[in-house]
Amino acid sequence: MSAFVLANEAALRLAAFIGLLALMIGWERLMPRRPGDGRVSARWLANLSLVGVDTLVLRFGFPIAAVGAAVLAADRGWGLFNSADTPGWVAVVVSLLVLDLAVWAQHRAMHAVPWLWRLHRVHHSDVAIDATTGVRFHPVEIALSMLYKMAVVIALGVPAAAVVVFEIVLNTMSLFSHANVRLAPKADRVLRRLIVTPDMHRVHHSVHRDETDSNFGFNLSVWDRLFGTYKAQPRDGHRGMTIGLDVFREPCDGRLDKLLVQPLRGV
Repeated sequence: MSAFVLANEAALRLAAFIGLLALMIGWERLMPRRPGDGRVSARWLANLSLVGVDTLVLRFGFPIAAVGAAVLAADRGWGLFNSADTPGWVAVVVSLLVLDLAVWAQHRAMHAVPWLWRLHRVHHSDVAIDATTGVRFHPVEIALSMLYKMAVVIALGVPAAAVVVFEIVLNTMSLFSHANVRLAPKADRVLRRLIVTPDMHRVHHSVHRDETDSNFGFNLSVWDRLFGTYKAQPRDGHRGMTIGLDVFREPCDGRLDKLLVQPLRGV
């Protein structure tokens, strides 16, 4: 199974991304949680164009990336799980949990450190929220995130197959948690006990800063509950809440060229 995952990493990640994006778009059309903003085509073009830029940055800037770092660590005997006699399934489960906690901590740092916030606010400057918001990240943030994940992977000795699984889950959960979809209230209550639901994460995109600085999780909801950053609902309600930031609300602010230089703007 591990050999199959590693041999087909690119195909699996691409299939998961395209498949879930198509599913979320269809769900958003059939059962939207909030009304559309009338600028879907322009937003989608900018958000999905950022995916292309980010992919090029990772392709040419990180020849081995996180999976390659895991393979290198295994070959050199680096990291906890490569130097200890640990059952394979334990290494995979613990690795997935630690990686998820690490991404949660990274996300919280992106809000707390001013120069990191300048990069991350590209994600938050979207004035609406749907599945494409889940891939709207500045390429410098993507590059820093990759360096961070590679360091965690090497230090822990994460199995390469676990890295592939985690990356797929992270990408698909980002699409799901940002989707403008309606879940039955009971289903949302049950699901958010374990994972981050769209209603839970939407609070994080509120214009109110205290709500923006909450619900940092992408996959598991436990970290926000554990560290006191969980907010159940937005104060203005899901249909009435304002998405985005107080600045960068003009249509031109959402263009790709503006998004790429946004961290340099002094506001």
